Amino acid sequence: MRHWFGSVLTGAAILAASPANAGLSSAEKHMNTTVDAEYERTVALLEQLVNQNSGSLNLAGVEAVGRMMRAELEPLGFAVTWKPMALAHRSGHLIAVHKGKAGTKSLLLIAHLDTVFEKDSPFQTFVRRGDEAEGPGAGDDKGGLVVIVSALRAMKAAGTLKDANIEIVMTGDEEDSGDPIEIARADLVAAGKRADVALDFEGLSIENGRDMGSIARRSSNSWTLTTTGKTGHSSLIFNAAFGDGAIYELARILARFRQELPEPNLTFNVGLIAGGTDAAFDADGIRATARGKSNIIPAIGLARGDFRTLSDEQTERVKARMAAIVADHAPGTTANIRFEGGGYPAMAPTEGNKALLARLNSVNRDLGLPQMEALDPLKRGAGDISFVAKDVDGLVGLGTASRGDHAPGETVILDSIRRQAKRAAILMSRLSRERP
Repeated sequence: MRHWFGSVLTGAAILAASPANAGLSSAEKHMNTTVDAEYERTVALLEQLVNQNSGSLNLAGVEAVGRMMRAELEPLGFAVTWKPMALAHRSGHLIAVHKGKAGTKSLLLIAHLDTVFEKDSPFQTFVRRGDEAEGPGAGDDKGGLVVIVSALRAMKAAGTLKDANIEIVMTGDEEDSGDPIEIARADLVAAGKRADVALDFEGLSIENGRDMGSIARRSSNSWTLTTTGKTGHSSLIFNAAFGDGAIYELARILARFRQELPEPNLTFNVGLIAGGTDAAFDADGIRATARGKSNIIPAIGLARGDFRTLSDEQTERVKARMAAIVADHAPGTTANIRFEGGGYPAMAPTEGNKALLARLNSVNRDLGLPQMEALDPLKRGAGDISFVAKDVDGLVGLGTASRGDHAPGETVILDSIRRQAKRAAILMSRLSRERP
């Protein structure tokens, strides 16, 4: 769940930016060699994963991708568990644990098995075109899955995996989370409490040809606004006995949102609206029905939308401001706003996250790669790492570079697998040697 920004600079051009491998140990050089040597094997795995449909609601397909990942992780020494999510109306999660040396940092790797492309999507097949390939979920997030595997294989070949404490949580419903969310994310939250570092393998963001580091993700919160008015003949609208009607009141409140809510790092959207003599949303909140006539004052107005923030404090402040605007409804009308559960929390740009990006940049320096600046969080969607952000420092965007995510034609930049796997393998090897 992410967005593409800027153009892609090829791996060769990036590697030419400064002397490569300048500060690497012999084991780290071995990791680089392994990633390169197994590149075609990694691309073949990506093709296998992409050709298995795993839309969030294709429960069997998500589990099939989980079995493919189990087959990759168990030979690397991971104890793999499939956690069914029937109680949350989703397929399940893959949880893999590698026990290493006691007294060293525990790393949590986060990725997801599902895509936005369901079984009835016409976009189903991996198609390679040189150093690019298109396919459903090729970047988001099956590219991230293969970066994890490539990095871990390199660590095993270099001897740095055996002492590493690593837990991997690959959720099966990141694109359309299960309900209740407390059940759907319980295993991930528990893993975050056990970890010292969290690394999120969703896609790499690129701006103006430069790889960016992501240390923050905004929240995602949904709301539903309902207004009512006194109905009657339209000739009586604005009369003190009838007031403005439900639709004018709905519009007035939404206009006040637009005028009074804006602040840094906040966006808010109205995604669906309906009104009339009667109106209703369906059970999923994605379709509306309405009935009315031009000469009848509308009795009901409905609007549904979201808002996104950079911290829990901002979330609560915005909720309070929205509620206050709604409570100040016009005479002859009522208004109510409901904030829905199941949203994604924020991942704030903490000092710990900034320090992790600095650690990644030390890896970049030793690889001869340019420094990665912190991405503006307005340019990153919500994601699973936010559920552990209160408990552990984290980085986002260790997966592949891609473009056109969430739409037919989604294209992964295959060469980005190399530099992302090398970065991840070296960063994980260094962090896993440290004390908590």
